[in-house]
Formats: sequence, C-alpha cells, structure tokens
Amino acid sequence: MNTISPDVITTLTRIRDYIRWGASRFAEHQIFLGHGTVTPLDEAAALVLHTLHQPYDLADQYLDSVLTLEERQAVVGLIQRRISERKPSAYLTHEAIFAGLSFYVDERVLVPRSPIAELIEQRFDPWIAEEEVFNILDLCTGSACIAIACAYAFPDAQVDAVELSDDALAVAQINVDKHALADQVE
Repeated sequence: MNTISPDVITTLTRIRDYIRWGASRFAEHQIFLGHGTVTPLDEAAALVLHTLHQPYDLADQYLDSVLTLEERQAVVGLIQRRISERKPSAYLTHEAIFAGLSFYVDERVLVPRSPIAELIEQRFDPWIAEEEVFNILDLCTGSACIAIACAYAFPDAQVDAVELSDDALAVAQINVDKHALADQVE
C-alpha cells in the first residue's frame, strides 16, 4: 500500500477535502462496500463524519469547516486503516446504522444490513395491524438491531432477542443498554 504524502495533512484542510480524498483512495484501492454504504463517497463521508463526532446528515455549510491538525491526522489514520485492514467501517468505528438507529458492533456480530429495516420502519404495514402486535421474537439476534428497532416501532410489544452465541449476546446487551430498552427487550 502507498504511504500517505505529508502534503495530504498540510494541503487538505476542510471536511469536504477529506471526504473527497478518502473516496478517491477507496476507489483506487477497490474497497468492498455493502456494509451500510454503496459508494466510495458515502463510505468516506461516513468515516470522516464519525471521526469528527458529527452527524451523518451534517448540513452542507459545515463541510467547509477547517479541521485542526489533530482532526486531520485522525481522519487520515482511519481512512488508512480502512484501506490496509480491509475491515468494514462498522468494525473500525464500532457503529452501524440500522432503521435510522445507531448500534454498537464488532467482529462478534454481523454488520446489520437488511431490507427488513424498511419493513420495521413502516411497522410492516399493510401486512400487520400495529395495535395487534404484543410479542415479537427475533431469532439469531446478533447485535439485537432488529429486536431494538421493533421495540421502537411497537412500543407496547414485548420483544425476545434469542441468540446461541454468548459473544453475540454480549453485543446485544450493549445495544439494549445503549437504547435503554431492558424493560421491553429481553
């Protein structure tokens, strides 16, 4: 892998510069996508914004914000890790977005990505009447993203998140605690 020119840190200054630079590097190195993003530009934006502790829907006017030297180094470091380690971004950042919600993930679980998210967000309409949902079972829950998204969609339902892997259950518990849903998701 190519080493990073010191010019990158000194020449690129704005958020948009690093998103564009990261996208170019990802395309150049043929980074596999499909764990939450579909283009190198989206992947770069997600990593840059995560590194800067900014929302993924950051308003355009902030893209011209100048980064500190420390922020530039952190962004370049994470982009380089994505290229060299070839791990999904979610494993590098320990965050995946599913059904519009943030979840902790690591190598103990699969990165959440499923068309089921859209069904949950629509409360399975027109197939299920929301007021008739009292119990939900999520088998092979992994990170518990489906169980938790269902708990938000159906606040009156009790949700059981079932998993054989103790490692995955530990991640699921992190997410149940993160979303403060211990009373609703077991």
